Amino acid sequence: MHIDPATATDWLRTAATRARAASAELARMPEAARNAALRQAAAALRRHAPAILAANAQDLAAYDAGSGSAAFRDRLALTPARVEAMARGLDDIAALPDPLARTLADWTRPNGLRIRRIAAPIGVIGMIYESRPNVGADAAGLCLKSGNAVILRGGSDSYHSAQAIHAAVAEGLRAAGVPEAAVQVPPATDRQYVAAMLGAAGLIDLIIPRGGKSLVTRVQAEARVPVLAHAEGLCHTYIHEAAEPEMARSVLANAKMRRTGVCGATETLLIDAAIAPALLPVLVADLRALGCDFRADARARAICPGLAAASEADFHTEWLDAVLSVAVVDGVDAAIAHIRAHGSEHTEAIITADAAVAGHFLRGLESAVVMWNASTQFCDGGEFGFGAEIGIATGRVHARGPVGLEQLTTFRYLVEGNGQVRP
Repeated sequence: MHIDPATATDWLRTAATRARAASAELARMPEAARNAALRQAAAALRRHAPAILAANAQDLAAYDAGSGSAAFRDRLALTPARVEAMARGLDDIAALPDPLARTLADWTRPNGLRIRRIAAPIGVIGMIYESRPNVGADAAGLCLKSGNAVILRGGSDSYHSAQAIHAAVAEGLRAAGVPEAAVQVPPATDRQYVAAMLGAAGLIDLIIPRGGKSLVTRVQAEARVPVLAHAEGLCHTYIHEAAEPEMARSVLANAKMRRTGVCGATETLLIDAAIAPALLPVLVADLRALGCDFRADARARAICPGLAAASEADFHTEWLDAVLSVAVVDGVDAAIAHIRAHGSEHTEAIITADAAVAGHFLRGLESAVVMWNASTQFCDGGEFGFGAEIGIATGRVHARGPVGLEQLTTFRYLVEGNGQVRP
């Protein structure tokens, strides 16, 4: 049943007004109070793990009645370990330094005015995300710690899971004496709530979309609120001719197959022509044994004739599944050119023992994250030491890469004088 747009707009206006008041209160709270809320929310997630898993089972049953992919199902699914990881993420965020206690700059002018630039919350965050229920808990934790209120709109596929997670977080906020309005979710899955959030200029300060290309494209096209964009994770691993073969095998297997549905999963393998005849068949065998399929260019198929042919579109595809695009290239500059032509500026990796070549690769790309001798799946807020992440930013303004506490703050100025007047 669809709701009237005015109903969604009215709900959003009320929710955002309450969120604004909650954000102001959070910003004034001592760090200990915000940390207590995070720890209470973590404890509530653990207490209510059975209810959260039961809600997730409802979502999975509805998903299984359709015809979705196994990789998407994996993103949707919760397990006891994943619920514990959500709770541990909140505890980890509580243990991090206070992002609001930072003086970013401090100077005194010739006239005696002391000017300090200090970190401050952004205000009210709108988070629109798809499928992965844990995103709601991560976003709530990061926003609470950084003094922001957040309105979370999860995907319809994860509706019951998101509601159960929110109920646990809200219980934790109440126990810690923090306004429940600091974390809110719409009461239904109707897309009118998305439209209301996108049109909420003056009510929401920043929209963060986290999901597939169609979601991000819609948000960027329709939003009347600033957007911190998370583009496709079209990530590349380039194996240079000086790569250590066993390292290349283990890193690529992890980068592609650890979890195929995450945005940091490698989607394209680039391998130097000098080593491809010997190494590519081994890499293909490794990945095929793990259930991977391939789309390969002509040079790769000349070495491994059983691979399916890749189209140009395949090299622009974020598979989010056990499929890998493969191309043979002539050296680091050709690899860089391929990534610039086909990538989304998310995460790229080079495997090589040659430090000079690695440096050339790292400097030659403008992707948000570039790695040397490491799996692209390390592009993650938790792995970066952020406690969690609210997304991976691939735009050029405000934040890039994993978005954690620091990226959820802005700044303001405190100016101290002793009676100065401007001539």
